[in-house]
Amino acid sequence: MPHVLFLPAQRSAEVSVGASLLEAAQACGVEIHIPCGGQGRCGRCAVVVQGGDGRLRRRSTIRLSPADIAAGYALACQSLVLGDLAVVVPPQEEIARHLVTAKHAVAVEPPAGYTVADQPLQAFFLALDPPSLADQTDDWSRLQRGLAGAYGVSGLTADMDLLRRLGEVLRSADWQVTAVVELDAWDRPAGPPRLVDLLPGRRTDALHAIAVDIGTTTVSLFLVDLMTGRVVARAADYNDQIRRGEDIISRIVYASRKAGNSQPAANSVNSANLVELQALVVGTINRLVEQACRRAGVEPKQVYKATVVGNPTMIHLFLGVPPEQIRLAPYIPALNQVPSLPGAAQALGLAIHPQATVDCLPGVASYVGADITAGVLSSGMHRSEALRLFIDIGTNGETVLGNADWLICCACSAGPAFEGAGVEHGTRAAAGAIEEVWINGDTGEPTYRTVGNLPPKGLCGSGLISLLAELFLAGLVDKRGRLNQGWPGLRDRPSLGPRVRRGDHGLEYVVAWAEETAIGRDIVLTEVDIDNLLRTKAAIFAGFTSLAEAVGVPLEAVEEVLIGGAFGQHINVEKAVEIGLLPDLGTGEGWSRFRFLGNTALNGAYLALVSRAMRQEVRNIANKMTYLELSADNRFYEQFMSAMFLPHTDARLFPSVASRNT
Repeated sequence: MPHVLFLPAQRSAEVSVGASLLEAAQACGVEIHIPCGGQGRCGRCAVVVQGGDGRLRRRSTIRLSPADIAAGYALACQSLVLGDLAVVVPPQEEIARHLVTAKHAVAVEPPAGYTVADQPLQAFFLALDPPSLADQTDDWSRLQRGLAGAYGVSGLTADMDLLRRLGEVLRSADWQVTAVVELDAWDRPAGPPRLVDLLPGRRTDALHAIAVDIGTTTVSLFLVDLMTGRVVARAADYNDQIRRGEDIISRIVYASRKAGNSQPAANSVNSANLVELQALVVGTINRLVEQACRRAGVEPKQVYKATVVGNPTMIHLFLGVPPEQIRLAPYIPALNQVPSLPGAAQALGLAIHPQATVDCLPGVASYVGADITAGVLSSGMHRSEALRLFIDIGTNGETVLGNADWLICCACSAGPAFEGAGVEHGTRAAAGAIEEVWINGDTGEPTYRTVGNLPPKGLCGSGLISLLAELFLAGLVDKRGRLNQGWPGLRDRPSLGPRVRRGDHGLEYVVAWAEETAIGRDIVLTEVDIDNLLRTKAAIFAGFTSLAEAVGVPLEAVEEVLIGGAFGQHINVEKAVEIGLLPDLGTGEGWSRFRFLGNTALNGAYLALVSRAMRQEVRNIANKMTYLELSADNRFYEQFMSAMFLPHTDARLFPSVASRNT
């Protein structure tokens, strides 16, 4: 078997002939990120192979130049081991863990009139009479009798582990215990009640659960005290699955692939990659649970329930359910409405109480999931007579249009450009990211602001929107997204060069010179980057325009645009309108028709966690929504092509932009 040595880690593994370099790296614990899910599209898993002649086969060299190949570069996901090799792994991109969790949701308050009696989970204190020669009742029956007599709880069930510990807990606590009982669930309102835990003494002062939003990029969590209904701690972090794919399609492809096979497997139920992705997201959640519990002074094993939302792919991967049918026509997922899963925490690997219930909120279709139904619940648009447009600006670009009478939804593959992927110097919104740009209309010179006021490291989503709008309004970019190299106002510094120049990927605009950056290289926006941004904004605009056309409603009839998602809070509405990402509802009072709601998915998960009524309401929302499949709708393609310009081919749709750009 070939022997592969990885440097500088000095780790090695023996692998089968035909195994990929990526599989060899994984076998010996060497991390190589594959943002495209191992499809060979991104080129970011490039490594240097020493002495690889005849001992390596490159299936693909996309993103590698002839000079790269001559220097020994190979794509780890596309290169097969034929003999002994030494491989140098360049430094991997670090995911900066500097999320500002306070920005991941607006202020959260329990529903009006909240009481713990509204909770399926209850903590009951019992002072039981000890057994005697005169009372020969067994321990389990004694506990059941106590609950029925004091609280009217009958028909109790329990798992084997609790039954084994029952006698010891009762006697060590001198027959004074707290029974944590789940009375019912949304899909079994009649019970039977389930004993989740038995604690010594009186432990009725707090009862904890978590609400979790599994985003493609970010996972966010609330730790909630069900006694008061209040959020006692928050935590957020990047989804560890990012290293195996930055978008959902890449992760589906990766999850569906078996070892040694570049193609998706026919049956991925036992796919090691699927198991890995499930472990990665659960590991992220467990890290957040530990952080939140530490802040609140709570033991993770005292968390007795998890309400989870996410897009359909994220829910499938969280549960370890094969997701490959989501990307294959006719795009039917294995699960849209997941049944309540009592005692599933241990089976899923969650580091909370092993018998905790896991409740995944319902989705609608392959690309409109629980994060959107929870978002609608949080927004309240389903209760209003006013016509509202709800947009979650992210990789999937989900949109809902409607009111209390009807709801129609769609999802468009917007891609991760606004999250920094697919952009030469794109980055996530971490410290040092350029988040806003202004360009002098006379000189073409930029000024910018970075997160934390630190030297720039790259351009995050809000910075990209701001920069593109400024370039367009200054005349440095035309309607088609082409840079103007001959723009007369550009300042040409002899020591640094012009702001618009020709680079490796065509024309590019220099936002920050190497001397002022934290990365020691010029930070630029290329025409290829602009094309990716145009595709993203065009997909989102075409999505909600297609919805409006499908129901015969003009966009100007929309009374309010609700923007959900953590990223949405950082968008400058004026700049987003100027590039044609958001509809032009007019200046002045028109800006007041846009409302930013923060992480509506997490807020909706929280509401469903603390309220039986809200949990039923989100199910009703899912059942009420009509789904428009854009891939089968010619309107979307036509709208998409029309929106591939700045701001649009039809200037009448953007009067406020036209007035500024004349």
